[in-house]
Amino acid sequence: MVDVELRGSAHRIKKCACDLLSIGGDLVDDDDSWDLMGNDLRLKSTFLYCDFNRMISSAPRDQKKPLTELANKLFCSIEELDHAVKSRSVPLTQDRYNEAAVILQEVMAQMP
Repeated sequence: MVDVELRGSAHRIKKCACDLLSIGGDLVDDDDSWDLMGNDLRLKSTFLYCDFNRMISSAPRDQKKPLTELANKLFCSIEELDHAVKSRSVPLTQDRYNEAAVILQEVMAQMP
């Protein structure tokens, strides 16, 4: 049963990372788009947090530190992206998105 839960968490992490990667081309400077992007970012980061927590808790001792470091790097990047979205600056958001995209690619590569 635990294996099924961990596979589900890994799948959701990949799915959320993929979804977040897809929002990069959607930068449109209108109020509704900014609100939608911010809401989507916060929702996906909540799922990511819960699933990373489950994965780290269940990981073997030697895998906990690398997973924790990856999660910390991802959430720091998402927080900076969220701040940029709240500022509604297209250049800043694009810059933070590009930084986050590199980490999201790394997350997708690390998940089984």
